[in-house]
Amino acid sequence: MNESNRSKRRNNRKRRTKKKRSALSDLLARNPHAAWWTGGIAVMCLYVWLFYSFFVSPTGFRWRALYGDANYPAGYEIHGIDISHYQGDIDWDKLRGGMIEGYPLRFVMIKSTEGSTRVDSKFIENFLQAREYGYIRGAYHFWSNLSSARSQAYHFLNTVQLEDGDLPPVLDVEHKPADKSIEDFQRDVLTWLHIVEDKYHVKPIIYTYYKFKEKYLNAPVFDDYPYWIAHYYVDKVEYKGPWKFWQHTDVGRLPGIKGFVDFNIYNGSYYDMKKLTIGNQEGVW
Repeated sequence: MNESNRSKRRNNRKRRTKKKRSALSDLLARNPHAAWWTGGIAVMCLYVWLFYSFFVSPTGFRWRALYGDANYPAGYEIHGIDISHYQGDIDWDKLRGGMIEGYPLRFVMIKSTEGSTRVDSKFIENFLQAREYGYIRGAYHFWSNLSSARSQAYHFLNTVQLEDGDLPPVLDVEHKPADKSIEDFQRDVLTWLHIVEDKYHVKPIIYTYYKFKEKYLNAPVFDDYPYWIAHYYVDKVEYKGPWKFWQHTDVGRLPGIKGFVDFNIYNGSYYDMKKLTIGNQEGVW
């Protein structure tokens, strides 16, 4: 008896499903444009979902900054920027009067090289002007997974001539090759760091994102290097280890620079930052 009832229910469900499908088929047959509208709406919904998932959600901080006020971290007095050819021609006379949260600019990080062949088109001009206008300057190399660590290190050294009073060389590393193990990737990064350190006798600065550092550069050996953390639109750094610089927004505005520029802070006093520079590091590291 129970089996018979179950069989009847299954048959009833099948008949209802067939009726629904038949009704939908009849509707589409009577109104062929409905099929186009239905398909179009489905594609649009899929597009909106994909756009939000891959563009809006991961960079929600940037959307909030563009359409609202960015909250800059409080309690820090030493402010700086990092620049490259993306900032175009900078009016350094106007920039000299720029203030961030009521504090003057103290340091400028400048993109110099990328990979084993590229030189930033504005590096030489920006590097000279930064010193001419009295800023503590630094130069950073953008890591490429398409070149060996050794060739990238020597490309940086052949291009950049840091002087006493400049910040230590900087390695900007943000991507790991998908086909390389974490251990091999870390070995490559250390190769660059060691070659450059041998030249300047200071520990290079490592720049990377908070989560990238935790996932790929979390070996204790990397804690020996000054850390420049990129972590946007948060009230405080969530990274638990020591850090020297914090890039806290990529949509800053200053006179003399068209468009956006990255804002940074130094975790310490101006005197401490001076001690970090080349020629002034005795007993610091």
